[in-house]
Amino acid sequence: MQPQPIPAGTPWFSKAQIDVRLSAFTEPFLNDYFRANFYHLKGRDLDLVVDAGMGLAPLTPVLDLTPGKPVLAVATHIHADHVGSLFEFADRAGPKWEADAFATMENRWTFADEFRALDEPVLRLPHEGWRAKDYAIAPAPLTRVLDEGDRIDLGDRTFTVLHLPGHSFGCIGLYDEKDGVLFSGDAVYDDTLLDEMWCSDKEQYRATMRRLIDLPVRVVYGGHGEPFGEERLKEIARDYLDRT
Repeated sequence: MQPQPIPAGTPWFSKAQIDVRLSAFTEPFLNDYFRANFYHLKGRDLDLVVDAGMGLAPLTPVLDLTPGKPVLAVATHIHADHVGSLFEFADRAGPKWEADAFATMENRWTFADEFRALDEPVLRLPHEGWRAKDYAIAPAPLTRVLDEGDRIDLGDRTFTVLHLPGHSFGCIGLYDEKDGVLFSGDAVYDDTLLDEMWCSDKEQYRATMRRLIDLPVRVVYGGHGEPFGEERLKEIARDYLDRT
């Protein structure tokens, strides 16, 4: 039975209000494998959007953006489930190790072809007439290239860029050491970690896990799954080191 379009008035995205400034989004009608988390954090002078979903429906209209206030969208890496709506933002940042590929969004980098090839890519159609075979990611050349140690200043809080390769060689996290918050993308999350792609490297992943074990955090907001704290971060990292 073919999926039907989402009912009229049903949003494509789900939103969880974590606190007065931070919202988390996902795409509940998407295939589990490609269903990722992305985040909107309101800063005093600059809003931060971390990752941008698959691009199956417009993202910016569902964000609570203040007209005229600057917004920086940061891609933690270039895989399809994190960059689909990146083109909607005027200011776009991403890791230097994958920077040139954002201008083309080629399948080799995004794995969009894997999504198109799924038997059931979506549980419901984003709109009438949607077809997986037509799926494409709009190019989104970076306006800012991020390196290890770079800082993103929102006015009232600052995030440091951490290079956390392994899942892909461009993976980064955004770390607020003062508040103990880490947006980790796919470097670490509370689910099965993927390290078998052409862009993966298990030795780099092991180094990333050794780094994360010693990272003081209050909460980790991953690219998939639920948020978790420092003890769970240590457990995930130790488990990976023990089995690889």
